[in-house]
Amino acid sequence: MTDALPAPRVVREEGLPARVTVFEVGPRDGLQAETDIIPALIKAQLCRRLYAAGSRDVEVTSFVPPTWIPQLADAEQVVAALEVPEGARAVGLVPNLRGLQRALDAGIREVSVVVSATESFAQANLNTTRSGAIDRAVEVIAEATRQGVPVRGYVSMAFGDPWEGSVESDAVVSAAGALHEAGARTIAISDTIGVATPGHTASIIGETRAAGVPVEAIALHLHDTYGQSLANVHAALRLGVAEFDASVGGLGRCPYAKGATGNLATEDLVWMLHGLGIETGLDLRALAATTLWLSRLRNVRPASNVARAFAAAGLDAPEPAQEVTTA
Repeated sequence: MTDALPAPRVVREEGLPARVTVFEVGPRDGLQAETDIIPALIKAQLCRRLYAAGSRDVEVTSFVPPTWIPQLADAEQVVAALEVPEGARAVGLVPNLRGLQRALDAGIREVSVVVSATESFAQANLNTTRSGAIDRAVEVIAEATRQGVPVRGYVSMAFGDPWEGSVESDAVVSAAGALHEAGARTIAISDTIGVATPGHTASIIGETRAAGVPVEAIALHLHDTYGQSLANVHAALRLGVAEFDASVGGLGRCPYAKGATGNLATEDLVWMLHGLGIETGLDLRALAATTLWLSRLRNVRPASNVARAFAAAGLDAPEPAQEVTTA
C-alpha cells in the first residue's frame, strides 16, 4: 500500500457546517439492492471495517420479511456477529411493529422507518397506501419511543417517481412533518431514483423547514443516477443541513426505476467534504480499502470514483479470503 495517495486540497467556504454526519447505508440500502447475496459473516465484516474507518452512524440491516428482501434475510445473524464500538450506532430498518420487535430481540437499540411521498411507491415497495405507510411508521415510532429507542425516518421518492413522474412538494413536506411530529429524530429526504438537482433540493429543504421541521432534523439521502448527488449535497450544506446518507463504494440502486444507479458513494462524499474543510471523522484510505476489499470479493468494479482513483494510485486491500475465516 502506497503512502503517497492523493488528498483533496482544503479550501473552506463561509457559512457551511463545521462538521457533518455521514450516515452509512451500504450494509442495508446498498446490499439489499444488489443481485448477489452476501453471507452474514461478510456483512458483519463489512460493518467492522466501516467502524474501523471511523464510521459511527451505520445502518447495519433491515428486519423486513425475508420474502420481501432475501438479501437481508439474515438480519439476526448479522447483528449477533457485530462488535459495535462504544459511542457508535447500529441502526436497523423496520417495516412495522413485528419488525421492531425482531430488531429489539436481536439487540438493536435504534431503528429507522420508511414512508413514501407517492402512492405508487407505497404500493410497490411498502405494500400499503401512502397514508397507510405513514400510519404504520407513526405506530412504530410511538412504540419505539415508549421503549426508549430512537427512530430515524425516510421519505422515499421525494424528488421523482418512476411511475408518477414529478412529485408535489406538499406530499414530501406533509410526510416529513408527520414523521417529525410523531417523534422521529431525523428525517432523511430521499432522492430514491437520483433525479434531483441543486435548485430542486434547496426548494424541498426550504419548504420542509418552513413547515416546522428544524434543519437539525433534516438529512439527505441521494442516488447518483444523473451525477448530481455532490451538487445536491453542496446546495443542502449552504442551507445548514449537516447529515447525509452515503453507501461505501456506491453500493445499491433502486430496483423500481430503470437505469437508476447506486447511492452516493461514501468516499466521494468524504473527499468533497474534506476538501471544504468539513470534519467527518472518517478515514478516506480505509473507506476506499473497504470498497476494494468488497469489490474483489464480489468480483465487481467499484462505482466509487475515489476508490478507483486510489486503486490506480497504488492502494491495495487485503485478500477477501484472509478475512472470511476470521468473522
